[in-house]
Amino acid sequence: MGKNDPVTRTTARSARPDQVCADAVELARAAIVETGPEHVGEHLAAVGEGDRLVTHFFECRLPGYVGWRWGVTVTRAPRSRLVTICETVLLPGPEALRAPGWVPWNERLQPGDLGVGDLLPAGPDDDRLAPGYLLSDDPAVEEVNWELGLGRPRVMSREGRLETAQRWYDGEHGPEAAISVSAPRTARCGRCGFFLPLAGAMRQNFGVCGNVYAPDDGRAVSVDHGCGAHSEVLVEQPAAPVDELPTVFDDGEVEPVPAGTVDGLDAGAEPYPLG
Repeated sequence: MGKNDPVTRTTARSARPDQVCADAVELARAAIVETGPEHVGEHLAAVGEGDRLVTHFFECRLPGYVGWRWGVTVTRAPRSRLVTICETVLLPGPEALRAPGWVPWNERLQPGDLGVGDLLPAGPDDDRLAPGYLLSDDPAVEEVNWELGLGRPRVMSREGRLETAQRWYDGEHGPEAAISVSAPRTARCGRCGFFLPLAGAMRQNFGVCGNVYAPDDGRAVSVDHGCGAHSEVLVEQPAAPVDELPTVFDDGEVEPVPAGTVDGLDAGAEPYPLG
């Protein structure tokens, strides 16, 4: 772009605020004191927005708006020294307290949020589901589907099953749950008589607890989950105390040795000859 290009000239001039507009601090302050003089703090800056266009920033002292700033934009006509107000606005500063960014409802939803009467439709592009006319990679699913003639429009995709398995395994019904860690090491669900294995590919890792007294009754649990209601769990019995008996010597097994002998030899006898 050349020196006479309008964009270049506008950018160069906007770097330095118009002096007449920059001096109109009290005019800008008067435009916002209607909200209450106590809510307008000190003048912070005057920023050039363009030709004869300046925004004045004031400290905001409204309760709950920490770090926010009042912004008042002023301007003047060419060859005129009369400054007028364009607009007033309340803007967040660099360290302002702000509300969290907007998140779509389907991303805000958490497990357990669905209540009685609520509807939660799955989107057409939900990765957890696949069209029902596609054969599943789980033979058990296909067998049940065609035997019963369910004809479901969509079935759980492989990605959906993997996501579900990981969520269950990492949750309160997996091996790292507090109740599982506190249970005896041998009290694992996979060896419990109340364990009802799931069908299909999930069978090797998960089942449903059928013990009415267990906290996981009716819930899917991993095979290495555990609790104190295991069908084969045993209460450790304290070892019975053993009475200490006095030491008894059998005199019949003692061989008498004459006094004054060493290893059965007379003390005065000659030792065995060497060599």
